[in-house]
Amino acid sequence: MPEELHMSGGSKEERYAGLLPQLRAVLGSESDPIANMANMASMLHETFGFWWTGFYRVVDGELVLGPFQGPLACTRIRRGKGVCGTAWERGETVVVPDVDKFPGHIACSGESRSEIVVPVVKEGEVVAVLDIDSRELSTFDGVDRHWLEEAVALL
Repeated sequence: MPEELHMSGGSKEERYAGLLPQLRAVLGSESDPIANMANMASMLHETFGFWWTGFYRVVDGELVLGPFQGPLACTRIRRGKGVCGTAWERGETVVVPDVDKFPGHIACSGESRSEIVVPVVKEGEVVAVLDIDSRELSTFDGVDRHWLEEAVALL
């Protein structure tokens, strides 16, 4: 079943626009970054019905699995490896329409078909990445990039 059928009403942009104030309200009253990542992953996952939604945190020079929603995930990712490690190394959002065409893609799940990874930056350093996977090709675009960058800026 296509993921679009799981999504609540309205266009993708309308759903993001409605979600951002909710994220602001939930995250604004909590100082713990893990709790905020957990709630953001949950809210994004529930709003859009993505295949996998979660965070990898930079810990001792590696990306380590953080709060997420979805199936089993890779636990550790090295800098520059896969989509997550590439977004961390570049310090910029990476949108991948077809993960099979991304050099060095790490297949934590064979069902993932497209992906977006957004760095979480604190004081000029990437401290985590938001990783979202879809079972459909070409799920993510500039609309997702814009709104997800706005969302992670709240962390």
